[in-house]
Amino acid sequence: MKNITSIRHGGPRHWVGDGFPVQTIFGYTDAGAELSPFLLLDYAGPAVFAPTAQKRGVGPHPHRGFETVTLVYDGEVAHRDSAGGGGTIGPGDVQWMTAASGIVHEEFHSRAFAETGGPFEMIQLWVNLPAKDKSAPPAYQTITRATIPAVELPGGAGLVRVVAGRFQDQQGPARTFTPIDLWDVRLGAGAKAELRIPSARTAALFVVGGRVRVGTGAVLEAADLAVLERDGDLVSVEALAEAKLILLGGEPIDEPIVGEGPFVMNTRAEIDEAFADYRAGRLGRLPAQA
Repeated sequence: MKNITSIRHGGPRHWVGDGFPVQTIFGYTDAGAELSPFLLLDYAGPAVFAPTAQKRGVGPHPHRGFETVTLVYDGEVAHRDSAGGGGTIGPGDVQWMTAASGIVHEEFHSRAFAETGGPFEMIQLWVNLPAKDKSAPPAYQTITRATIPAVELPGGAGLVRVVAGRFQDQQGPARTFTPIDLWDVRLGAGAKAELRIPSARTAALFVVGGRVRVGTGAVLEAADLAVLERDGDLVSVEALAEAKLILLGGEPIDEPIVGEGPFVMNTRAEIDEAFADYRAGRLGRLPAQA
């Protein structure tokens, strides 16, 4: 059984652009080695937006050296990037953007959601790439709710949606560079579940909503993250109230992490090169909108 090694609590909210009220749960500057291959977890919401005719979100900005993974619970997010990727994701959908050698993208509330307003909640995860793959071409995966397999837990305890990796006999649709598990878990009040993550992998459990007990002790509230030891292969969870959780698992990348802002590489020289390439337009530009 995996035990908890540390617990991280959601910090104060800050705005990313004017569309995303975010708590940063962890970042690569303080948890990159402990939580490798995961670099950052931002939790946006829950919030309620009034209807508007304005564009809410974040305008064009660059990334290099990693992937961004966005999972929406409420609302809609529209994405465009310099590699030609894009689309709109809504509740239950995921976008998996590979920045790798470099990309420029923008993220806004969809026009339809902005016009109607309503509840908004999402998470964004940054996933590191090994040095050999940081020069790969950028790519984009739209993973719709309908393509994500769901596994019912025994006794009607809840279900596990498998975005990446394998749970029981179901394989998630996300294509990843290194072995990664990303599961969207729902548990009913009073339900108990045992989730199996391969031993030696990084593992963490994030509480999006509700209240849970992990193992025999610690109780986690909404926006808490439990970092689990790599030994053992089972995570025991009891929902003290109806809960929605994200389980992260991944094979650690044992390489230096050097980052600044939107770039995460292996050396300072590579960071300087990324800034120079962005200023020179070598990471691409967004096409004009019709």
